[in-house]
Amino acid sequence: MAGQLKEVRNRIKSVQSTQQITKAMKMVSAAKLRRAQDAIIQMRPYAKKLQELLSNIVSNNEGGSGMSLATERPVEKVLFIVLTSDRGLCGAFNSNVIKLTKTTINEKYANQFKKGNVTIWNIGKKGYEHFAKMKYNADATYKDIFLQLSFENVQQAAQAAMKAFQERQFDVAEIVYSQFKNAATQRFEVERFLPVPRVEKKQGATQADFIYDPAKEQLVAELMPKILNTQLYKAVLDSNASEHGARMTAMDKASENANEMLRTLKITYNRARQAAITTELTEIVSGAAVLQG
Repeated sequence: MAGQLKEVRNRIKSVQSTQQITKAMKMVSAAKLRRAQDAIIQMRPYAKKLQELLSNIVSNNEGGSGMSLATERPVEKVLFIVLTSDRGLCGAFNSNVIKLTKTTINEKYANQFKKGNVTIWNIGKKGYEHFAKMKYNADATYKDIFLQLSFENVQQAAQAAMKAFQERQFDVAEIVYSQFKNAATQRFEVERFLPVPRVEKKQGATQADFIYDPAKEQLVAELMPKILNTQLYKAVLDSNASEHGARMTAMDKASENANEMLRTLKITYNRARQAAITTELTEIVSGAAVLQG
């Protein structure tokens, strides 16, 4: 009985220690989430409008100088830019991004994958570790961006993707990331990066007429790379905020589960302790009765 009491006491101490860790991680994630959330909320409307502007310009101009990043061609080689986290303990965040990547490959690019023409650029260590382990064509060049998250570091990855597309190393590039909604909700998205997607023209809709100053070719050549840099940076900020939100929620649930375990263990401990006391009293009473007899 004494051994059982000691075992339960040790489990209670272990759960209490784990609960202290989960509460501390929740507080750290909450602080980081506040900064990450402010960054993406300020960035999203600007990036969204720029992306709409670029798509409209591309849709109203068939080909032309400076439109190399919007050129549609037969898809033979595919690039995925997959955004995961560097650390775990964030619920199903990483597994959902990885699952969406695999689903998209199987549904849209199965033939290219069979030929070995699907390349994955990983931003975040967890994605790289998984795809490298599963023998995908995974590239780790930009996996450490979250260690020093800045526009300049993200811009390097975006420019490398644009250069590779122009050199026909890839015919299409997709971004797989988690769009931040709130601390408890993330929406996992696949977003076309290259070529620049065109807006579908609705029948009978009035076509926008743009006035360019300076010349259209110069303006497009200057704006297009900058807007694409912003698009990838927005996705990285979204993923960063989603990670901290997912981790905060996961640690909150873990703390609640620890409370439930502690409650159950304390009941078990009290029952075992009461049984031990009852047994000892019975032995004492029985011994006294024997002596009296």
